[in-house]
Amino acid sequence: MRELLPQLREIASGACDAVYCRLVETKGSTPQKPGAVMLIYADGSQAGTLGGGCVEAEVKRNALRILESGSGQIADFQLDSDYGWDDGLICGGRMHILMQPVNSPPSRQYMADLVRLIEHSPGFVETVVYDQRSGFPPATLVLFDEQSEQIAALPNEDKALSKQVSDLLPAVNQRPKASSHNGIAILPVLEQCRLLIVGGGHVGQAVARIATDLDFDVWVLDDRESIVSEDRFPRASRRLVGSVEQVLPDLPIDSDTYCLIVTRGHNHDEEALYYLAQRGARYVGMIGSKRKIRMIFDDLLAKGIPAGVLQQVHAPVGIEIGSQTVTEIAISICAELVSHRNQNGMVPGRSPSIEVAE
Repeated sequence: MRELLPQLREIASGACDAVYCRLVETKGSTPQKPGAVMLIYADGSQAGTLGGGCVEAEVKRNALRILESGSGQIADFQLDSDYGWDDGLICGGRMHILMQPVNSPPSRQYMADLVRLIEHSPGFVETVVYDQRSGFPPATLVLFDEQSEQIAALPNEDKALSKQVSDLLPAVNQRPKASSHNGIAILPVLEQCRLLIVGGGHVGQAVARIATDLDFDVWVLDDRESIVSEDRFPRASRRLVGSVEQVLPDLPIDSDTYCLIVTRGHNHDEEALYYLAQRGARYVGMIGSKRKIRMIFDDLLAKGIPAGVLQQVHAPVGIEIGSQTVTEIAISICAELVSHRNQNGMVPGRSPSIEVAE
């Protein structure tokens, strides 16, 4: 959803009309999972995707038809032979899709509240009624902030619905997945994790390029200004120039921060790990051979870093895919980062951690 923030902001402002389409519930095999967003404009153009194929084309046709009505609808698609994808494959699943026109003051206000939460809230939840068995009108939307306080509702506030939904809300700081309960979809929008890359060399540059597309907020640190230039890291939100010792002690690190150490040398790696190992990051990973990692761990043990802390470091970083090129190494690292973020710390296919001697 964050990648559509400029378009959502424009729609909320009244600059154009559009239909806000959101995949709210699925069963079986589908090309996208709950939470996917697509915007359909009055001229038939779109932003975002629900997975492509004939379903997306049908959603567009319906969206253009209801744009004038101003009333939201839920579309139900069974992915059989009528909705084969362009490659001829049939997923066989089922999709419930919200189509909400945004062309009136109430809908624009809802969209403005949605934009504000994306911009300023550390996670929030959008709930969508998609089935009458819930006892409430389908296509009813309610927004809740990170404290589970109701922020907005569309088409109007229903206290009974809000009470029922509030009892279902997950804690967004635990990074829950989308779910559904008795015809009500619970769609968390989680805080974007920051990826701090220490070292702007070839591997760091390749990881930054991929990780940005994977919805990480990328920061990069290097002591060489030419290495952390805008040309080399055009999509990094922060490019930090300075030594590890100068920058890392005061850099904000929290439980949504991923730290990746890929500097140009053993000493730089060790220094970076010294300043990051005990800062409370969600993840700390370091590239290098097992021999180098053991040497660094031994040095840091001697400097007072506890063995239990070092045992939590992901080193050597990257899952086993037989990486040889820089791009392959970056892919293996990013796969580990995504798995760790999306599966509560689980990383299948990675090398066993280096045992740290007490």
